[in-house]
Amino acid sequence: MRDRIAVGPIDLDERKERVLHTRVPDSLDRHIKHRARSLGMSVSTVVRNVLLTTFGLVEDIVNDSTDIALAIAGDQTAAARGAGRRRAGSEKILAWQEAVLNVNAVCEHCNGLLRKGTRAAVGVPDGPGRRAVICRPCLRRVEGDAR
Repeated sequence: MRDRIAVGPIDLDERKERVLHTRVPDSLDRHIKHRARSLGMSVSTVVRNVLLTTFGLVEDIVNDSTDIALAIAGDQTAAARGAGRRRAGSEKILAWQEAVLNVNAVCEHCNGLLRKGTRAAVGVPDGPGRRAVICRPCLRRVEGDAR
């Protein structure tokens, strides 16, 4: 019988103390290194961001699929649950402040690449937490949702 491991929320501000080793094909290694160079990031940062984004995307897909299935089955509360859900890290944003990026970033909402020197919006968290960054089109959607 396997032991179950309790998995809690990912603390993005937690000190990075663990090293993860994995085998990848040479072509993937070259691709990751090329992508890291083009983004101006370390390979470690790119891999970490891919893993964190992937977990969020998978969770969103599972939740959205469940909401769709429940809605088809006639559960009227499914749509309301899905509409109120946001990606991890973005539900506690007090405000968005436009800024010019000094480093490359990834949009919290659409996962688009935000290059150094471009205009974006930085999330002001309501309490402790990681600062989210979103692109200008996503900021316009947030502004439209508030109206």
